[in-house]
Amino acid sequence: MTGGMYLEKRYAVVGNPIAQSRSPEIHLAFAAQFGDVIEYTKHLVTLDGFGAHAQAFAAAGGCGLNVTVPFKTHAFKFVDECDDAAAAAGSVNTILFQPDGGSRGCNTDGVGLLNDIKYRHGVDLTGASVLLLGAGGAAAGVVLPLLNSGVAQLMIANRSKDKALALVAKFETIFAQKGVLSALGLDEIPSKADVIINATSFSLTGGSVPLKPSVVQGAFCYDMSYGKSAEFCRWASANAAKYSVDGLGMLVEQAAEAYWLWHAKRPNTEAVMTQLKRLMAAPEHG
Repeated sequence: MTGGMYLEKRYAVVGNPIAQSRSPEIHLAFAAQFGDVIEYTKHLVTLDGFGAHAQAFAAAGGCGLNVTVPFKTHAFKFVDECDDAAAAAGSVNTILFQPDGGSRGCNTDGVGLLNDIKYRHGVDLTGASVLLLGAGGAAAGVVLPLLNSGVAQLMIANRSKDKALALVAKFETIFAQKGVLSALGLDEIPSKADVIINATSFSLTGGSVPLKPSVVQGAFCYDMSYGKSAEFCRWASANAAKYSVDGLGMLVEQAAEAYWLWHAKRPNTEAVMTQLKRLMAAPEHG
């Protein structure tokens, strides 16, 4: 099509897998709140094809991309510039294609997580002891926002302790306050933390959660996964967590931040949460 035939601003989410993504429903619901006319689609990209796909999307008139597993580090390497959160994490989940042909990468995961925990669930992280499970890209994207929220202690625990140590070493060069960050193996976790955040893919491996039940007892537990994938959320609830929630709210809140970056408009996330829960509860067809 020629540029004159584009009536809609074009956006998409890319990943592998991608069929499960709720991003199109979320962004189209945001757009409806403002009467914005946009196109938002989801694209399955081959594991070695991110850069070529992103370039082609931009060349065809695309305005922005959301990026999910496993391409957030690919996106970080692809963009011309990035915001502080993306630079610290080495991970990009939102790309803005600029009129001059350049691209800017942002990471809205940390903002999405904190907004959901604080405003939807009423948990103040100031002075809290926080245990972050995992040391991959999902964890890296939220470390700096968690540190900046005023936590007293942030313990990063991972099956491979070396990865947790590497993540701690990276952020200790960025975050000046000493004694807040520490790294643990999964078998070294103390039995007490105020807040436990799961940034691993326990549920995707098909195995059981490799933690002692005592770890979650009495804690506020948060699973970045949502819906059927939120195995840690269900396990924590069954093992006497004080409160256990999945990451659907984080998904909506990080999307709202992306919408703000693209359109300079703040959506009503509560209305979209209600709509999304109704959609996910509906019987599946076909």
